[in-house]
Amino acid sequence: MNLTPKAIVQQLDRYIIGQTDAKRSVAVALRNRYRRSLLDEKLREEITPKNIIMIGPTGVGKTEIARRLAKLAHAPFVKVEATKFTEVGYVGRDVESIIRELVEASIRMVKNEKMEGVKHKAAAAAEERLLDALLPSRKRKASAPFTFFQDSPDDAVDAEIISSDSKEEAQQSTREKFRQMLRAGKLEDSLIEIEVDESRYPGAGLIAGMGNEEMMIQIQDVFGNLFPKKTRIKKTSVREARRLFEQEEAQKIIDMDEVIDEAVRLAEQNGIVFIDEIDKIAGKEMGQGPDVSREGVQRDILPIVEGTVVMTKYGPIRTDYMLFIAAGAFHVSKISDLIPELQGRFPIRVELKSLTEQDFKQILTQPENAIIKQHIALMKTEGLDLVFTDDAIDEIAKIAYLMNQSRENIGARRLHTVMEKLLEELSYHAEDLKGQTITVNSAFVRQNLNDILQETDMHKYIL
Repeated sequence: MNLTPKAIVQQLDRYIIGQTDAKRSVAVALRNRYRRSLLDEKLREEITPKNIIMIGPTGVGKTEIARRLAKLAHAPFVKVEATKFTEVGYVGRDVESIIRELVEASIRMVKNEKMEGVKHKAAAAAEERLLDALLPSRKRKASAPFTFFQDSPDDAVDAEIISSDSKEEAQQSTREKFRQMLRAGKLEDSLIEIEVDESRYPGAGLIAGMGNEEMMIQIQDVFGNLFPKKTRIKKTSVREARRLFEQEEAQKIIDMDEVIDEAVRLAEQNGIVFIDEIDKIAGKEMGQGPDVSREGVQRDILPIVEGTVVMTKYGPIRTDYMLFIAAGAFHVSKISDLIPELQGRFPIRVELKSLTEQDFKQILTQPENAIIKQHIALMKTEGLDLVFTDDAIDEIAKIAYLMNQSRENIGARRLHTVMEKLLEELSYHAEDLKGQTITVNSAFVRQNLNDILQETDMHKYIL
């Protein structure tokens, strides 16, 4: 990945409105990774990523920036919430499981890439297995022992050979006909019986309920290797059978040892960890209650962010060159409430701004996955055409902005609330309006959001 910082920002602009400072910071961090890869090995080991901490209210794009960045970088990515972890010694998840999750994500990513590379070979093998399932070969009847000692006339032997040859030719001809039908898609919904691996194994139920989930997974892996794999007969459509066969054949072709080695290297060098809600573990502990271990969680996160070795079932994983992006609203606590050592490990601080009414207008229409585009596509599946006028978009943005001002500020998520309420009645009666074109204008918006408007007006007078 050798996109320039400007190109990275342009790519992020396709999905995220505003927040230029945050986009620039992550773009530079990503570009520095590419620059580092071009250096000589001795100097490369000395350069570690500059971790980023994002500060801003919910729903302004913190998570989306990190997720889109990982896709652009083609890097293993994992998003975790700091509140899910507890200090060592308490019941709950330990912070080292973050790195284990990242390695698993990396393995899935590399495995999918390798399987994509061999999909043509896998498809050919899957086709043969489908034909075998559609045309099961008849077992030849065993000859009686005494026939070995009987003298058969030559013409009888010749007739048997000709007969077997003609049968083979007929079978081959039938197989080719079925192959053509398969390729033409004429058998997609036909039901066939196939043999699949039984995923469950004895003992799995006994392990459920244990406190430590990593221990549980490892014990299940041991049990899985002890018991032989079982198969079962499953009745399914040709379409589903092809998908299962292609996956199985692709997994047979790829080398899992090679996948794991590449995935571990990718996780160590290019992994991105997004730690959300980090502000919820900031502040001094009170000595009792559910927040008793939050400063302990900070101390546990510290070595991972600084650089340490975490043991996984795929071997030791170094965290020195992983990029950590933390995010939090910090509306109750402050960054200074984090322990100083942890603050020092996030040298780049970016403040994301609250969304304005103009931002809401752009979010509704501009991104490739814009909310209005989504709703138009959903209604299209019912044969209903939706048309949004400019004044309707202005009205929706205005209502969302006012609701954020008068109630809790939940950022762009407020638009989902408003849009669902706006189109609720239309969506409910969609099948009765098939073939029609509905124009959503400002009058339509005010009529359908009347209850919300009245509540918003009332909030102005409540202290």
